[in-house]
Amino acid sequence: MTTTDRAIAAYLGLAIGDALGATVEFMTPREIAAQYGIHDTLCGGGWLHLKPGKVTDDTTMSLALGRSILAQGKVDALAVAQAFDAWMRAKPVDIGNTVRRNLMQFRKTGSPTASYSDHDAGNGAAMRILPIALVTIGQAEETVRAACRAQAHITHNSVLSDAACECLVFMVQDALRGADKNHLLHQHVHPLVAKHPEFKFRDISQSNNPSGYVVDTLHAVFQSFFDTDGFSDCLIDVVNRGGDADTTGAIAGMLAGAVYGRQVIPEEWVKTLDTDIRRLCEAQACALMQLANEPPK
Repeated sequence: MTTTDRAIAAYLGLAIGDALGATVEFMTPREIAAQYGIHDTLCGGGWLHLKPGKVTDDTTMSLALGRSILAQGKVDALAVAQAFDAWMRAKPVDIGNTVRRNLMQFRKTGSPTASYSDHDAGNGAAMRILPIALVTIGQAEETVRAACRAQAHITHNSVLSDAACECLVFMVQDALRGADKNHLLHQHVHPLVAKHPEFKFRDISQSNNPSGYVVDTLHAVFQSFFDTDGFSDCLIDVVNRGGDADTTGAIAGMLAGAVYGRQVIPEEWVKTLDTDIRRLCEAQACALMQLANEPPK
């Protein structure tokens, strides 16, 4: 399996996890069980009343970020902010409060860097981080971290958001190279927890009904990702926890896709995923990996 094959699987995993989780977003595990038993189909609905296979801001912001990178040939904070602003002007199906507030501030100031705030430690920057992981693979660590922060700080300028984004990017990149989950745990998650103990996910109760706080998000994602043995099991486990399920599903899907590959993603999920979104994800994954492999200009 090539790195590009895994990149495609990661992008499809993100979109599928988003679509799967959107159905049960803001529900509790008890409510999900009462209505669906075990929620495991891309059936649409939910509070956004989506058609089956439709995605939310997690996927569409990722695609907006990727388009900006491909148009510029690099990660350019101003160009990314303009792309996010255009995305918001197109009236997306959903948009987070922090994203909206700081994009409105960008319109006023023209600055692609939001003011620092510990209160902006939401998951909105982490949910869309995949294009950064793809285009910066093979680059120096500090270059990767700078690219993470360039896109994140447009809407989420917070140390915990930065830590989560950077951990996820390095996890995805190692997974694209074929690293297993044990490697990802010891090389990336343990150092994250050592530096920011808030992210400790072992020896705590199961993270059900996770909020949009990035720490809650990663608790749920890491518990599902590390305690299951396959792509489908990981996504089903995380979205049935409810809460911000489109984002936990998207991030878990991104990681699981990179680790397990395209061949294990259920065809029923792939076929149900919005056709245009599927094609965009596949094409962008390939294009970003191609850009990553080009010599610096």
